[in-house]
Amino acid sequence: MTYSFERRLLQLAILLASIVPLGMGTASIVAGATVIRGVRAPVPIDLDSHFRYLSGLLLGIGIAFLCALPRVERAGIVFRALGLVIVAGGLARSVSLLQYGPPGPGHLFGLGMELVVVPLIVIWQARIQRRYRETASAE
Repeated sequence: MTYSFERRLLQLAILLASIVPLGMGTASIVAGATVIRGVRAPVPIDLDSHFRYLSGLLLGIGIAFLCALPRVERAGIVFRALGLVIVAGGLARSVSLLQYGPPGPGHLFGLGMELVVVPLIVIWQARIQRRYRETASAE
């Protein structure tokens, strides 16, 4: 597979994966904590405030991934930093899973994104960055 084709595939994978934080971040900011299964209004104000704050972070993560797309081969630091934040969140979510049991399907999907998909994308980005540097140094 050529470098250019693999780079485009990575960009497409990131674009598709970004739909999750962009969509859920936006929906959760708009709806607040009531977007969670079993949570009904009125929601405690501090819970709603914290939930919307974290939803804003989720939206920001999605935007940061999209901003890195055009120069994905040079955005290693961005991908590693975002990956660290996301995996840390997934590990925190795992504490809840161990303590209280499995959440609903949407949250299990999120856990899979956080602990499987994102690390694979970070590794893939590092491969593209390495191939880019090899190509640039050969010229």
